[in-house]
Amino acid sequence: MNIEFLGAAQEVTGSCYLLQVNNKNILIECGMLQGGHDHERHNNDPFPFIASELDAVIISHAHLDHSGRLPMLIKEGFHGDIFTHHATVDLCKIMLLDSAYIHEKEAQWENKKRQRKGLDLLEPIYTKKQAETTLQYFNGLSYDEEFEITDGVKITLRDAGHIIGSAIIELNLTEDNIHKKVVFSGDLGHNSAPILRDPFKVKSADLVIMESTYGDRLHRSWHETWQEVGDIIAHAKSNKGNIIIPAFTVGRTQELLYEFKRHFAQWQLDDWQIFLDSPMGIKATNIYAKYYDVFDSKAKHLNDNQNNIFNLSNLHMSESTEYSMKINQISSGAIIIAGSGMCTGGRIKHHFKHNIWKTNAHILIVGFQAKGTLGRALVDGAKYIHLWGEKIQVKAHIHTVGGFSAHADQQGLLDWYQHFANKPKVVLVHGEPEAMDVLSQKLRHQYKANVTQAHYKQNITI
Repeated sequence: MNIEFLGAAQEVTGSCYLLQVNNKNILIECGMLQGGHDHERHNNDPFPFIASELDAVIISHAHLDHSGRLPMLIKEGFHGDIFTHHATVDLCKIMLLDSAYIHEKEAQWENKKRQRKGLDLLEPIYTKKQAETTLQYFNGLSYDEEFEITDGVKITLRDAGHIIGSAIIELNLTEDNIHKKVVFSGDLGHNSAPILRDPFKVKSADLVIMESTYGDRLHRSWHETWQEVGDIIAHAKSNKGNIIIPAFTVGRTQELLYEFKRHFAQWQLDDWQIFLDSPMGIKATNIYAKYYDVFDSKAKHLNDNQNNIFNLSNLHMSESTEYSMKINQISSGAIIIAGSGMCTGGRIKHHFKHNIWKTNAHILIVGFQAKGTLGRALVDGAKYIHLWGEKIQVKAHIHTVGGFSAHADQQGLLDWYQHFANKPKVVLVHGEPEAMDVLSQKLRHQYKANVTQAHYKQNITI
């Protein structure tokens, strides 16, 4: 039995691990690289294995850095089962199709320039049709049910609390009468986060493959975070302006709507018109509502009493372009949630064009903003931004609200590992080297853990 690390090794995105047991090849995660052109161009690279020789694929959750290269896998000859949680199947239906649409548009845009220069045309990384074909291979599983995916490989998915359907992957492996248990953490959720349960505490393992995204830092408390949001809404109301919120369509958007529901009276939200201006965000919200059985106790209670935790009396779902354009005619009293979360595209840029130059407007940053993105420029205090060739002065109030994260912080990661009674060997993945270094030291110091930091193409015998 062995595992080869083919992604998210000394970096955060591109999760991909190859497990070999009983002469079977199991791929765990098939994620895209994200974070700038130089990084993302490697998504076109061939896989470091033969896709047709894989026996099965397991996906922990729907985020593209874990699932985004699946259509390429099918295109290269894999025709087996893709195992994941039922909610992840539904989310991948919208996320992979949206990803394919973006790849097609990018190729179309690039080919216009190449055509003028007489250069060969490019193919998109994958097409919408190829993404649709991929969906045929998904096999949905429930939490806490053991399932044998191939000889000697039994899988149990546990709730990771990261986004709806996110899973910790427990694998019970048997080869030559030797039994081993390997646990892949996937992306672990932020304790006490809205809607979802805290990550499931696994009690034993022989090997733990563990994410380390925030292994070097602590998150601000949820109480302080919601207090700040309430204060900003009150301030914006006194200014008689609009609030614009760039939000990730899966996870963050649903957290905001849920907290608006919980704090509706306290934040005096009945004085506002609230818009979810994101077709994909609307679809994701419907999927969240469908899987209310995996909500935490608070969200379940609210859902039982009020039928739908996202159903606000003054919430308007904006799907069409025409409706989105009408929102921009509102000069005061609108809270607008739109993508993209880092302001790199989507409808949020149109709302910036109509609001960011106004002194009474408020921009609420509620997610991580990578270097080089428009969102990061605003966080860093940009005085001007450029939209479609136009230079626009930033006069709106820019609020960067700390505390929002779908990932466990350092203490959350340590608490999760603490519940392994036998303190198994750990291999850290899905983190930058600095975060891995700090978390490694903490694990060794507090639990005497045997810790390794995965490197690309490293092969570990189980």
